[in-house]
Amino acid sequence: MDEKTFQEKLAELTRDIDELPTKDQSRIKDLAEQARQRHEKMKSIITSLTESMDYLRLSVKYLIFDLEATRRENRYLRKLLESRGYNGNNGQGIEGGD
Repeated sequence: MDEKTFQEKLAELTRDIDELPTKDQSRIKDLAEQARQRHEKMKSIITSLTESMDYLRLSVKYLIFDLEATRRENRYLRKLLESRGYNGNNGQGIEGGD
């Protein structure tokens, strides 16, 4: 149910409550108010969750970008080391044993 429909239904319920006997109105109006408050709280929670999900999506995009950049840098450094004659199987570290 969207916000407009909810507000319309709540207003309709309030009008219907006003037509009830006075002794029943107070209790039912309290219940309607509690429903309205819960709806507002739920909207707030959904908004917060949506913002959190947006932040999470953005964070994941940054992490993927960083991972791809790291992979590119690794490939470049491996090619650089290979061009200088470094062989990863000869037991020497990156700094070499010269």
